[in-house]
This record gives sequence, C-alpha cells and structure tokens, in this order.
Amino acid sequence: MSDEAGGRVFFSHIRRSLEEEDEIRLVSVGVDIGSSTSHLVFSRIVLERLDSRYIVSEREVLFESEVLLTPYADDMSIDAAALGSFIERQYELAKIEPQAIDTGALILTGVAVRRSNARAIGDLFAAQAGKFVSVSAGDALETTLAAFGSGAAARSIRESARIMNIDIGGGTTKVAVCEGGELVDLTAADIGARIVSFDADGRARRIEAAGYRFAREAGVRLELGAIPDPADLIRMVACMAQRLCEVVQQKSLEHASAALLRLDPLRNERMPDVVTFSGGVSEYIYGAQTRAYGDLGPLLARAVLERVKAWGPRIEKPDQGIRATVVGASQYTIQVSGSTIFIAPHEILPLKNVAVITPDLPLEAETLDARQIAQSIRAALRGFDLQDGEQAVALCYRWQGSATFARLDAFCRGAAAGMSAQLENKLPLILVGDGDIGGLIGIHCQEECGVSTGIVSIDGITLKAFDFIDIGALMETSGAVPVVIKSLVFPTSAAVGWSAEKAAA
Repeated sequence: MSDEAGGRVFFSHIRRSLEEEDEIRLVSVGVDIGSSTSHLVFSRIVLERLDSRYIVSEREVLFESEVLLTPYADDMSIDAAALGSFIERQYELAKIEPQAIDTGALILTGVAVRRSNARAIGDLFAAQAGKFVSVSAGDALETTLAAFGSGAAARSIRESARIMNIDIGGGTTKVAVCEGGELVDLTAADIGARIVSFDADGRARRIEAAGYRFAREAGVRLELGAIPDPADLIRMVACMAQRLCEVVQQKSLEHASAALLRLDPLRNERMPDVVTFSGGVSEYIYGAQTRAYGDLGPLLARAVLERVKAWGPRIEKPDQGIRATVVGASQYTIQVSGSTIFIAPHEILPLKNVAVITPDLPLEAETLDARQIAQSIRAALRGFDLQDGEQAVALCYRWQGSATFARLDAFCRGAAAGMSAQLENKLPLILVGDGDIGGLIGIHCQEECGVSTGIVSIDGITLKAFDFIDIGALMETSGAVPVVIKSLVFPTSAAVGWSAEKAAA
C-alpha cells in the first residue's frame, strides 16, 4: 500500500517500481559467522532518492540476536544443522518472518571461512534467501570490514586523527589504520582467543595450529583432553600479546612474529593517536563481558590492554565492538545503463551478486600506462581477496580525458591484464564506468584485445567499494540494462560515503 504525504510517495514493498518512488523502506538482516561466534542483526533502513540513486537516510536496529559460539562438528567443519537451528530461533525472537526480509548480507570470517564447508554454507544461505549478498571474507576484506564497521574510519574524520583499530577475534587479529576516512594500512595475524578452547571441566577441546605454535614458544605442553596449568596459559598468552604488540608497533619484525602474519606487515610509520578494539575479545577489554566462554579471551584481553596502555596512544571505545563486522543491511539501489553499452554475447546476462572493485586507476595522463593500470587492478583484487579469479568481478572506473585509440588501447589492455585470473577461468570481463564510453571500451576489448570469455561494458553507473551488483537482461524496448546495486551498510557508514565522494572528486 502507498499513501501520499507532502507530495512524496512512500512504500514498503520491494516489487514496486523503484523508478516511481521517492522513499524506500526495507527490512534487512546481517548474519556474521565467525571462527569464535555467530550472530545476527535485524534492521530497518530507509532509502531516499538522490538524482538516479537511492542513499541510506535512516537505519534503525530492530533486534540484535543472541551470540552463539560457532558450532563445529567432530570433523572440525561448521555444524550447519546447529547453526541453522540458531538462526531459526533468532527469527522467532525477533518476531520477523523470513519472507518479510527484503534484503540481507551473510559474512563468513576468520577461521570459519577456512573450514571445509564454509563456502557451501554461504551458498546455501544465498540460495535460500535470494536477495542476500553472500561474502566469504578473507583476511584483507575482514580487516577492512572491521575498520569501517567499528567506526574507526569515521572517527578518523571526526577527530582528524590517526586511528588504529585492533579487532581480536577467535582465530585471527585484524589491524587497520585509518586517517581522513581512508584505510591507509592493514594486516592480520594468527592470534585469537579460540586458538585453544576448553570444555566445562577445563580440558583442551580444540587446539588450532597457532595454539601449538604459541605453546612451544612459551615452553608449555598442550594436549587434547588434558587440563593445562593456569600459570602455563598465562605465559602462553603473554607470548601472544607480545607478538601482537610487536606487529602493531615495530617496522621490523622478528621471524617468529612475521610468521604469524596473514597479510603484509604494517608500515608503522608513526604511532596512532587513538587505539580502539573490536571483535569478541574487546568485550573483555571494555568490561562489557566478564563471563568466560572456554577460551583464552579474558587472559588475552588483560595482557593486550596492559601492553597497549604502556605503549602510549589514547584508548577509546569503538562505535561497534563484537558486532563490528556484522553487516546490518544490504542496501538496494537501482540505476539504468543506457544505449552506450556493449554486451557480448547477450545471453551472458543476467548476472547476480557480482563484487565490485574501485581501484585507483592512473587515467588522467595523456599517455596511459597499461602496466600501471593492471597493477592497480591486481592490488584492488588482493584487497578484497578476489585475486584467485574464482568469481566474477566488476571493475569500476572513472574515465578521464579524450578517447583516442591509443588511450583506449592502453586502458583495455591494462584492464584485461589486471583481470587475467578471471579471464583464465572463463569468466566475463565486466567493466562499469560513470561516463558514456562503455560501448567503445567493450568493442575495443573484443576486437583489438581479443577478449573472448564474454564482455559486459556498461556506463552511466556510480559505484563504490563494498558494492555488489545485479545486471539484468537487455530491455527490448530501449537496449538498456537495469543495474541493482547492493551496498554493505555499516553501523557507522559516514566514512564509507565520504571516502567514495573523495575518491570521485
């Protein structure tokens, strides 16, 4: 149903034509399955039309779920049945029917994403709720999610400060440094609260590889089924905290610390002004949780906090702690790409849930460098853990300058080289611009660069990092294609929007 108020049209039904609406109200759910905990957030978001694009104008949390210790089966894979029962119960507690959900996002993070059935679980959820964005977040993407979700990026704008967010989870610790709303440095390490976990009697129930590693360093003997001495665990956790502090403070790392890294080390050019903590262990750091959950969380929180206090930066609470990587909604917007597009073959469409990268491409020079363009694209793919070429990716670019043959040729060859992993896996080359040059670029990629795996080159579309897009089939009447944009919406999203606008300037 719709009603008129002040000349504006309001509705709450996803099947209404978006082209006729000024305001859209959606119910969303974010699901975070991590190595330590799993939880949900139900939200209501309001989108308002801004020219041809809808932006989030309001976000209200309707229900925050209970926190579940991520269940594992005997073979150490995620227990899908137990997880499904938990999620079903949270829908009941929220008094929200699954069919009432308009959109959502499923994020698998940490050690959970490396379990043998993690991707299958993600695909299963996406299949059951077709409006979901489903992301298996590798280390770089998870670190980025934590930086924005914790509010560190937004805080760096508000306080004009260098903010370091340390997200300590069950299997890994993610470290992000933000300045001016931008993520300027990041890394991740195999340090987490549940690298060793215990049963109700204190016996070691699960030991990850990192758990054995720190036990050896501390001279502690860990055995499954045995009860470790509390003093031994304190020594082990002290080693963990010391290694973490070396990672966040030092330019040059000892071999043992460098071996823990899952990404390149931090540059550590200067001390941050503020340090915030997120992730499950942050609940202990800020006193929000005192109950132990059969892991190293309380001990690790105490050891890390002590060392960071001695380091010197101001310690502040984040906007979001344990829920920093919970994506509260998948924001639907819609744009239409018009007549200056190139699709080959037409049967390649529609495409759904295509991840977007927005590399910093050197397109302002009169002579373009294909090698630099390819390097920038590869760096963006690595930043979102998409470099393996296993899924289709949309390359978003902002064309600058004239469209001479030489400039088109350098761009297209650089784009094809940068996306070579996708092309080698027979995935289409997907290019999205904001101008009116999509047709020329698509034709050039096919005829001059020999791209034969399929090309989707559209334009007139504005995208940003964290977007996923659905590209619909060609409209017979106009030759245009509808593009639905699903953006990951963070609890504090100001920095994301600011960054996108700055990048576009």
